[in-house]
Amino acid sequence: MRLIRVAAAGLLLVSASVFAAEAAAPYTLLKGEWEQGGLLIGKAAPGSKLSFEGQTLKLSDDGRFVIGLDRDAKPEVELRITPPGGVAIVETHDVAKREWDVQALTGIEPKFVDPPAKVQKRIAAEQVIIKRARTRDTAIDDFATPFIWPAKGRISGVFGSQRVLNGKPKSPHYGVDVAVPVGTPLVAAAGGIVSLAEPDLYFTGGTVFIDHGHGLQSVMVHMSRLDVKVGDRIEQGQQVGLSGATGRVTGPHLHWGLYWFEQKVDAQKHTGPMPAN
Repeated sequence: MRLIRVAAAGLLLVSASVFAAEAAAPYTLLKGEWEQGGLLIGKAAPGSKLSFEGQTLKLSDDGRFVIGLDRDAKPEVELRITPPGGVAIVETHDVAKREWDVQALTGIEPKFVDPPAKVQKRIAAEQVIIKRARTRDTAIDDFATPFIWPAKGRISGVFGSQRVLNGKPKSPHYGVDVAVPVGTPLVAAAGGIVSLAEPDLYFTGGTVFIDHGHGLQSVMVHMSRLDVKVGDRIEQGQQVGLSGATGRVTGPHLHWGLYWFEQKVDAQKHTGPMPAN
């Protein structure tokens, strides 16, 4: 459900007819759903001003913009649009709740539940590097390109799943796992600029972030080889490295994910079905 309000003289006025207001909505939703883990691509009139949950959004030259909804996005969110020369329109959107696969496992050796104390300082330092990369908000517009899969193979892990080990909830799975052997070529899902290229992070091993613009970044981890460096311009389909089993893993695979700033979104839904090999 979408409720539209019009801001006038500093007040928010609830429209008499939601349907009439919908017809005058100053943007078009090109892709995506208002649901947890969703990624939405829209198009407004060039020169419009938009904000989502208080965060100012960039618009491309042709008016395209992107919004990401976290795995645990709240039930209602607010989008504010001001067309060129017009008054602000505020939309409140219901966010559909999704059900996640949660597995409870007991009898796990403690060393597999929590990292040892001696690596906590390293982990904290690496998180700073990762967070810095995620805060990028560049004006490039590769985010609007239809994405391709960075590797083809059996999907062995899905977005949003979570394990509870010995009664302790662990971080949810924020990407999609593709079961491929070590040494499989990995390509860019869309064009962009490499914002992080680290060969040996504690949790994720060989890790590459690609900035697609407007806060949207893709991440490939557990790589055995990196063929790019920070600042490189990458085109869709270009090889960025090889798959592996580096970091904290139990076997070889590609973990691939999408982030919109700090929001974790479902890469599998944005890309579509896995193509046949």
